[in-house]
Amino acid sequence: MSDDAHRPESAVPTPRSPVRSLLRLWPYVRPVRARLAGAAGVAVLASGTGLLIPLVLKWLVDGPVAARDAGGIWLGGGLLLLLGLAEAGLFGLRRWLVARPLASVEAAMRAALYRHLQRLPVAFHDRWPTGQLLSRGTTDLQLLRMFLAFPLTFLFVNGVTILAGCAILLTQRWTLGLVLLAPIVPLVVLCSVFEAKYSVAARRSQDQVGDLTTLVEESVLGIRIIKGFGRHRAQAHAYTALTHELRATELHKARLLAAIWGVITILPETAIGAALILGTVQVADGDLSAGTLVAFLSTALALRWPVESIGFLLAISNESATAADRYFEVMDVPPADAADASALAAAAADGAPAPDGLALTGVEFRYPDAPAGAPPTLRGVDLHVRPGETMALVGATGSGKTTLTALVPRLYDVTGGRITLDGRDIMTLPRDELRSLVAVAFEEPTLFSATAAENVLMGGEEADGDGVRRALRIAQAHEFVAALPQAEHTQVGEQGLSLSGGQRQRLALARAVVGSPRFLVLDDPLSALDVHTEARVEAALREVLATTTALIVAHRPSTVLLADRVALLSGGRVTAVGTHQQLLRESAEYAHLMSGTGPADSAPAGAAGPADPARTAEETER
Repeated sequence: MSDDAHRPESAVPTPRSPVRSLLRLWPYVRPVRARLAGAAGVAVLASGTGLLIPLVLKWLVDGPVAARDAGGIWLGGGLLLLLGLAEAGLFGLRRWLVARPLASVEAAMRAALYRHLQRLPVAFHDRWPTGQLLSRGTTDLQLLRMFLAFPLTFLFVNGVTILAGCAILLTQRWTLGLVLLAPIVPLVVLCSVFEAKYSVAARRSQDQVGDLTTLVEESVLGIRIIKGFGRHRAQAHAYTALTHELRATELHKARLLAAIWGVITILPETAIGAALILGTVQVADGDLSAGTLVAFLSTALALRWPVESIGFLLAISNESATAADRYFEVMDVPPADAADASALAAAAADGAPAPDGLALTGVEFRYPDAPAGAPPTLRGVDLHVRPGETMALVGATGSGKTTLTALVPRLYDVTGGRITLDGRDIMTLPRDELRSLVAVAFEEPTLFSATAAENVLMGGEEADGDGVRRALRIAQAHEFVAALPQAEHTQVGEQGLSLSGGQRQRLALARAVVGSPRFLVLDDPLSALDVHTEARVEAALREVLATTTALIVAHRPSTVLLADRVALLSGGRVTAVGTHQQLLRESAEYAHLMSGTGPADSAPAGAAGPADPARTAEETER
C-alpha cells in the first residue's frame, strides 16, 4: 500500500527546509520567548560550569597534588563538588522554566487547529481521512513540544559549549586541539547527508501513523459492519500490513540513526585517543605538564556528549520539522469564511431583486474533486419556495437532491447562480446568521457523545427544557427518550449507536425543529421510521411546517403529501414543478417514482405498456 494512499493529493509533501518549517512555530512561541530564552541562558551557564571543572582539575594536579598540599586538595575537592551541584541545579532549573510555557504552546496550537478545522469547508473534510487529522492534533504536536523543550535549547547550548570547549582546548595546547578538531569537516558532511535522508523517513513514518489511526477509527466505528459481514480477518490483515509498513520505516530510521551515531562516536573517540597518545609523549618529554594533559582530556571528555548528541538532536529536529509541515498543511487551507469577501463583492455587484422566501436562480454546482470533464452535479436550477410554503424535492437516486439541500446552509458554496433567503443572497450573510435562519436534518443522522437533550439543543442553544420537550414531541421521540434510564439526560453514546436508526433519526429531527427556524431543510428525515411512527411524526410536523418555509427531500408519497408543491429534479435540473396530483397526471417520470415501478422504457418485451399516470395517481392516493 502506498504511503499516500490514505491522504488527499494536496497533502503530498513538497521538499522544504527543516529550519524554515520550524521557524513557522514562532507566532506560538513568541508569548513565552522570555521564559525560553531564560531557560537557554540557564542551560548555557550550567554547561559553562561543567567546563570549569577541567580547569580546577588542572590547578589541583599541578598545584596541591604535585606539592602534596592536603589543604589544597580538600579545597579543590570542595570546589569540584560545588561545581557539580551547581551544574545539576541549573539544569533542573532549566527544566522547571520550560515545563509550563511549553504546555501552554502545545495547548494553544491544538486549540488553533481545532478552531480551524471547524471553519474549513465540508469539501475539505470529504477529502481528508479523520485519522490523518487526529494524528496532526496529537502525536505531531507532542513532537513539537519535545523539540521546543529539548533540541531547540540544546542545539544552541551544545553549539556554544563546543565553541567554548574548542577555545579552551586550543588555548591549553593548540597542537593537541587541532588533533581533536580534525573530525569536524567529515562530521558536518555526514550530518548533512543524514538530515536529508532522515527527514524523508520521518515524514513517511508520521503519515503511516495517520493511516493507521484512520484504520483503527474506521474499524471501531464500523464494528457492526465488520462483525455482520465477518470481515474481521480482512481488517486484521489490513492492520497488519500497515503496521509492517510502519515497522519497516521505523527500522529504516533506526538504521540511519545508528549509522550517524556510530560515526559521531567513533571519530571523536579516535581523535581523543590520538590526542592522549600525543599528549602522553609530550608529558614524558617534559614539554607538557600532567595537569594540563588532565585538563585537556577532561575538557575533551566533557565535549563528548555535546558532540555525540548531534545525531539525536538532528533526528528529533527533522521529525519535528515534518510534524510542523503536517500541522501547517491543515492550517494553510483557507477557511470557508476566506471566500466570503469576494463572494460579498460579487453578490453586491449583482443587484437583481430577488423574491421573498427561498429562491434558487440559475444555480450550478460542481464538487471540488470532480474530474475536469465531468458535467456539473447541478446546472441551471431555478426554484422558488414561497414564504410559509413547503416544497418537496423528488428525484431518482443521483439526481442531486441531497447536494441541493447542502447548498442552502452553505455546507458547499454554489459554483454558479445564486440562492436567496427573503431576498438576501446567502453569500452576503455571515455564516452564523445564515445557520441561525436555516435548520437542517440529514437522512443519515449524526449524534454526539452527549445527553439526548444536549444533542437536541445543538439545533437551538437558546431553547429551554420546555422547548426540548416540544421538539421531542414533534419528532415523536418523547416516549422512547422518557424510557431511557435518565430520560433526556441520558448519554446516548458515541454516534448514538446505543439507539436504533429510527430513534437517532427522530432525535435529529427534534434538533432541527427545536430552534423554530425560519427556513427548514429536511433530507428524507423519515426514511428509517415504520409506517405508524411516520404517520404520527408527519401529523406533528405539520404544525411546524405551517410556520416556516421548508424544503423536504422525499422518496415516499406519504412524505410528499406534507408539501404544498413538489419539484421534480432530474439530471441536475428541475424539470417540473406543481402539486402532487398535477405531477402525477402530467409527468410520467414522477408517476413512476411515486408508484415504485421502474422507468417507463424499462418494461420488458411483451409486458404491459407504461403505467398510465392517471391510474397511478389514483393508486397512489389510495
